[in-house]
Amino acid sequence: MTRYEFAAGLNACLDKVNELIKAGTTNLATKDDLAKLQRLQEEFAAELATLRGRVDALEARTSELEANQFSTTTKLKGEAIFSVADTTKNNHSDTQTVFNYRVRLNLLTSFTGKDTLITGLQAYNLGSFGPELGLSRGAFKGLSDSQAKLSFEPQFPGINPQNLSSIGANTVELYKLLYVFPVSSSITLFVGPKAETSDAFQAITPFAGEGQESISRFGGYNPVVRVSGGTSGSGLASAGGFIWNLSKKVNLTALYGSVNAALPKDLGFPATPLGAGLFEGSTVAAAQLTIKPTSSIDIGLNYAYSRHQLNILATGLSDADLGSILGRDKEPVGGGVRMNSFGGTATWRLSPKLAVSTYGGWIIADAERSNASTTFNSWMVGFHFRDMFKQGNNAGILFGQPLDRDSVSGGARFQANKATPYHLEAYYRFKVNDNISITPGAFVLFNPEGTKDNDTVGVGVLRTTFSF
Repeated sequence: MTRYEFAAGLNACLDKVNELIKAGTTNLATKDDLAKLQRLQEEFAAELATLRGRVDALEARTSELEANQFSTTTKLKGEAIFSVADTTKNNHSDTQTVFNYRVRLNLLTSFTGKDTLITGLQAYNLGSFGPELGLSRGAFKGLSDSQAKLSFEPQFPGINPQNLSSIGANTVELYKLLYVFPVSSSITLFVGPKAETSDAFQAITPFAGEGQESISRFGGYNPVVRVSGGTSGSGLASAGGFIWNLSKKVNLTALYGSVNAALPKDLGFPATPLGAGLFEGSTVAAAQLTIKPTSSIDIGLNYAYSRHQLNILATGLSDADLGSILGRDKEPVGGGVRMNSFGGTATWRLSPKLAVSTYGGWIIADAERSNASTTFNSWMVGFHFRDMFKQGNNAGILFGQPLDRDSVSGGARFQANKATPYHLEAYYRFKVNDNISITPGAFVLFNPEGTKDNDTVGVGVLRTTFSF
């Protein structure tokens, strides 16, 4: 031990001796013991003085913080993401280099010390690359979910999907309002009008982290998880569920959500494009079973049953996809689409600094008013490098297939010039300090949106994240 550590122990011993003397107990230290203590006290006088000075300064600082703290029950956490990005195509591109940002402020309130009320505010100036690149040519370009999306980009930037109204850049909005509270040592409940899957489902892949890891939306989560993930901008609107820790190695989480639970009546399209009511309109019931068979392996199994009035639950499907499910491309998704989604994600840490991660997802989509049916699948495999070249610096390289139509039946059909889409990505996160990181990276989309009509697209990103 160091001299300061020994001095701290000596100080505690002296305090105990003083307590014994004041108490007048019979088991007092002997004169020889006191002599040894006195010798040690003299020898470590400088360290003891320094230690006591540090304690006094710490107590004064603590008193100042308590007198000027923001709240006795609430903590403020924030994240500001800035990025510079540009795209390339095979022949030419009309896009320009863009500068985007997203700022989030989260108020974490606890009333018992074990519960948490999460109140999240955000503002951004993001606009999707998709329409500018000629991607997602469906009936509603503004409601498309292009595959050329950044990690922190909402599914529908600049649009409120609940009523199709526009959201101005830099507008502050409530994106999360959720209450999480334990009811036993193993079961935790959560409920709120604004929630996202990441609040409940554990992220199995190390690429998850909108401001810290993968630079694309594709790399963060299994698309089956995103079925119950809301829009990553306004949340799932209303959701409730439980987190059940069956053991240290097994966890079961389930939720039910409704996008327009607050509306009492469905006025039809376009007034209420997502339907209305807690059990009607766009809804989802989803579950994740997380298994940790060893200390180095994490496995997540997902299932979701959902009903979609429009492409709202962030599956990764474009509007053109939903149109083809119904056998048409130029009309709203009348009557809705029902989906059964199955997924699996696994991460194996081969060493403390190297992990391999993979996921697979399957979605069966059936039109409500016809016999049209479409099956979609997606997969990803990648390597994650921790503390690469320097402690705190992470890197990743991943390759996979975004959601693509695997089979069609009834009135559904494949898109013209169908081709399997692929996604290749690499990034490196440089940790400047505990609060700032810089992540350069790039990803390439081959046959984006699953058709040969779209050129290969490259997206380069330089992302800076501030956490506080």
